[in-house]
Amino acid sequence: MRQLEQLQQLEQLQQWEQRLWRLWGWGRRGLKRLEGVGLGWRRQLAHFIDTWEGLGFVEVLAEQLDERGALPEPLLQLKERGVPVVVHGVSLGLGGAEPPSPARLSRLARLAERLGAVCVSEHLAFVRAGGLESGHLLPVARHEESLEVLTDNIRRAEAALPVPLALENVASLFEWPEPAFCEAGLLTGVLERTGAGVLLDVANLYANALNLGTDARAVLAAVPRERLAYVHVAGGVRHGGLYHDTHAHAVPEGPLALLEELTARVGPVPALLERDDRFPPVDELAGELEAMRVAMARGVARREAA
Repeated sequence: MRQLEQLQQLEQLQQWEQRLWRLWGWGRRGLKRLEGVGLGWRRQLAHFIDTWEGLGFVEVLAEQLDERGALPEPLLQLKERGVPVVVHGVSLGLGGAEPPSPARLSRLARLAERLGAVCVSEHLAFVRAGGLESGHLLPVARHEESLEVLTDNIRRAEAALPVPLALENVASLFEWPEPAFCEAGLLTGVLERTGAGVLLDVANLYANALNLGTDARAVLAAVPRERLAYVHVAGGVRHGGLYHDTHAHAVPEGPLALLEELTARVGPVPALLERDDRFPPVDELAGELEAMRVAMARGVARREAA
């Protein structure tokens, strides 16, 4: 009986620790609120970004910048104009069994400081194991042990970064066997145990729904507005019976419908278009950004009419 009481007390202490961490984390740092429609900064899009009047914010890939060398002049000009910048990482490997590399964390922190970034974003994924690099964002197995590893790694990252950390859901072409909880459950578990925010990628939700049969709307419902940093939208293509989130094709209606659904639930959100290849003509690119704006306006109208 004594052992049972001790276990119950330990469980209560762990629950309080998790609550305190949530309050201390995201709330303590307080993300400078992003607004409007943004575009992923790429050298090929620098001129368009510099001249597009509707720009709300930009996101720059950390792995494409020299942390100590000269930063791209167009990017520095955006900073001087007061355009909010997000540093986006793809190689931290928060879902890996090994803790995130101090050197990689230092790199992200240094870039965030140099660019005056409002936050750093990374993925709920692992990218290496046993010294082998996957070269791709791999999904985390959805069970308690993975959640514990994620929690420890995310807390380390939060402690090392000078700005808030936002976590992005990933697209996957496969699923690990016997998951203990759903995609929404993984995200909820991370939010309950850490102080991180959410970078919600509706294109990844769309891809997983098509390829794995996951419930995208359950994930939308699991994200508290106060923890939502911003949203990713991107295009893809069907190939070999699967949908591939390529960031190189036009945005289909599916991600836009999810963006509308999210906006109808929580109100206006900052949303950013990712384009990494096959850069379209200016008119086409502007059309995709306008389609995002229209989708969000539809969502806001539904929310106000409800």
